[in-house]
Order: sequence, then C-alpha cells, then structure tokens
Amino acid sequence: MIEKKAWAVNGYLALILMLALLIGGIALVVQGKLAVGIPLIILSLFLATGIIVVQPNKSYTLVFFGSYLGTLREPGLWLSVPLAIRKGVSLRVRNFNSKTLKVNDIEGNPVEIAAVVVFRVVDTAKATLDVEKYEGFVEIQSETALRHVATRYAYDNFEGKGFSLRGNPEEVSTELMNELQQRLKLAGVEVTEARLTHLAYATEIAGAMLQRQQATAILSARQIIVEGAVGMVQMAIERIENDGVVKLDEERKAAMINNLLVSIVSERSSQPVINTGTMY
Repeated sequence: MIEKKAWAVNGYLALILMLALLIGGIALVVQGKLAVGIPLIILSLFLATGIIVVQPNKSYTLVFFGSYLGTLREPGLWLSVPLAIRKGVSLRVRNFNSKTLKVNDIEGNPVEIAAVVVFRVVDTAKATLDVEKYEGFVEIQSETALRHVATRYAYDNFEGKGFSLRGNPEEVSTELMNELQQRLKLAGVEVTEARLTHLAYATEIAGAMLQRQQATAILSARQIIVEGAVGMVQMAIERIENDGVVKLDEERKAAMINNLLVSIVSERSSQPVINTGTMY
C-alpha cells in the first residue's frame, strides 16, 4: 500500500453550498414543491457526510466501500468523497519506553536491558491498512529488535577487544535504530532515535560479575603500577651509576632494586631502616 493524496475541495465553499441547498430545499418544501425540495435536502445532507476537519499534525485515510481513496494531510476544513470511512492517524513525534527485558548476551550471561524509541508516522496508508494496530506493532517489534541486538554483544568486554553493551552504547544504539527502521518501515513508521535506558546484570549473577569487574580493575591498576615502578628503578640505577655517587656491584644493585620496588609498589608507606654496618 502506497500513500496518495485524496481528492478534496475547500470546505468553507462546500459548507456555503450545502447551506444554500438545505435552505432552498426547505423553502421549496414549504411552498409545496416536494419533488424538487426533498432531493435538495437529501443532497445537502449527503454532501455533509464528506466534510472533514483536519487538525495540525494529523491525517485521515479515506476508504470508500473497500477501496483506498487517499490521505488528507493539510490542516483545515475540507469536502471529500461523501460516505467514505475515515481513519485518523497522528503525525506527531512520539516515544515508546520498552519494558525491562531479561536476555542472554553473546556469552550466555543474563542481563537486564531496556530502551526508548522515538518515532513518527510518515506513511498513513501503511500505518492504517498494512498492519492491524501500528502502536502495538511498534511495541512488539521494538522489544524483538532489542532482544536481537542484546544477544549479539557481550555485556562487558574484559579483554578490551570488540564492542560491548556497556562500553559502546553509541554503536549499540545506532545498530538498534537501524534494525528498528528495517522492521518498522512495513508500518510506515520512521525511527528518529533509539537509546538504551537500562543495562545491568541479572540479580542472580550481579554479585559474581561485580567481583570480576573489581578483580579486573585491580589487576589493570597493578600492572600500571609495576610498569611504572620498573621504569623508576631503572632510571634511579642509571642516574646513580652515571653520576658516580657510588659503585654498585651486582649484589648491591639487586638489593637496591628489591628495596625500591617494595617501596614503590607497596600500598602502605615504607619505613626507613638505617644500616650502620655492611651487608657483607
């Protein structure tokens, strides 16, 4: 079904014509000219069934005895085909908040996810004639697309490779919007935005995954600290040897490296120990 413009004329002129026919018919009936007056009254009432008031950002699909006549979009008062069935559709931008869904990510971990979808109707013929109820169609297809996208990514990428639901919300939202547009074009609906509003591990694994995140964060921090400590120790040993402060043999150098690493890496502040003797 493809939307087309319905036939319509200025409703104000049509209203004046109908009033003239009605008044003239009544006057003729009063004068006893029933053969002319009654048809004029019936004609005015017949034309009155074609009067349509179109509000801003609203359209009407006209169906006449099972045939699609077209759509009226321009706001105002119009006269269209009499006795046609009218189906009004709002053209305003609307949003749909999905329920919090429980799905399994690509690694099989249960996660809770929800999204908001901003959409509007762009083809009223498809919205009213190709689907039963386009609002329900949008709701079901949005949840289906959200489930499908969620199963293609991991909740979090601990190895730092590829996309994840938590680490790449913009990319996930873009893919969700593209998939929704493909699904909803059948109903004449255009998706303008789709974003995740809720993302969390399911309650049954939330505690275990939190410990995993904390362990990963601690490991990453320790790695950075160790790399920095090794660099500082190397710089200190080279500085001492280049300045000729003291000559260090391999044993003294190993002891100094050990002391510096312990002092830098330790979480607690180190306590100085004064050695008044010799290490030999």
